[in-house]
Amino acid sequence: MATLRIQRVRELLKREIGEAIRREFEVSEAGLITVNDVDVAGDLHSAVVYVSILGSPDQQKRGFALLVRHRKRIQGLMARSVVLKYTPTLRFLMDDSIVRGNRVLGIIDELEKATPAEPEE
Repeated sequence: MATLRIQRVRELLKREIGEAIRREFEVSEAGLITVNDVDVAGDLHSAVVYVSILGSPDQQKRGFALLVRHRKRIQGLMARSVVLKYTPTLRFLMDDSIVRGNRVLGIIDELEKATPAEPEE
């Protein structure tokens, strides 16, 4: 279980990284990039940023490539707004949990439509 300090740092990094990404990248070019979660190492030297990108497959590829290419810039912007002893080194990973969740909800909807409703007594 993460300590309260680590949880607070995670939420702060999530908010500030998301804000930096929103300011740096155009939605039309990179798709809509959302920071879903940030996992911070116990020593705060590194952080894994889980992102999802809504848009066409081409926009998703381009958006992730831009994130990786501009990692140091995003890290620098985050360091200016979040004062920590060490600025965590960021690593971006695609998070497809939203897509999987939507697929599961779609399957549930299809099953509900296919199953006839039973009359109530």
